[in-house]
Amino acid sequence: MMCISNHVKKIAAIVFAAFLFCPIAFSQSDDIDGNENEQQSSIFSKNNNVKGDQFIKIGLMVTKPLNFDDKMTLGGSGELGYHRFLNPLFAWGIDIAFGYNPTIGENIFTFVPLFFDFTFQPVISNFEFPITASVGGAMESYLNRTYFPGLVLRGAAGVYYRYSPSWSFGLEAQTIFMPQWYKDSSKNDYGVFGSIEIAARYHF
Repeated sequence: MMCISNHVKKIAAIVFAAFLFCPIAFSQSDDIDGNENEQQSSIFSKNNNVKGDQFIKIGLMVTKPLNFDDKMTLGGSGELGYHRFLNPLFAWGIDIAFGYNPTIGENIFTFVPLFFDFTFQPVISNFEFPITASVGGAMESYLNRTYFPGLVLRGAAGVYYRYSPSWSFGLEAQTIFMPQWYKDSSKNDYGVFGSIEIAARYHF
């Protein structure tokens, strides 16, 4: 009986120790997991890009002529671009687009611009606010006439939501200036277009 009693006492002591230390162990594990989750959440919420981070941008635009006195109507454009961050706030990149606008005579004005971009992008939580200045060249066609190379200047500002570390989605407003200069200066002309773009960016 004495032996059984001693065994019971030992088992009771082990069980008591287990009940005493298990909550502490689980508490420490929860704290570690909680700290890791909090750290990951903090990193994700900041979304700070670093030097060398890159993204590919795909966008579709509705484009409105701003200086043709209703002789040219609403059109569209598609855009594909590659961008690379120089530091957490600044990036450079290249965009190529294809755009068109119908005229009231049912003809089509088309343009294919290639942009070299410089972007400043502040971040607030999961929202990114790119502000971009671009310069480049374009091939412009209307009826049987082609103007190449044409200077193209662009200013853009937008807001994106960083859905995940790899994807962001957003809207941009753009203004594009396309002058045409000829030897006979009386033929000089220019186009100004405003556009709203919906875009997705893949970050890597």
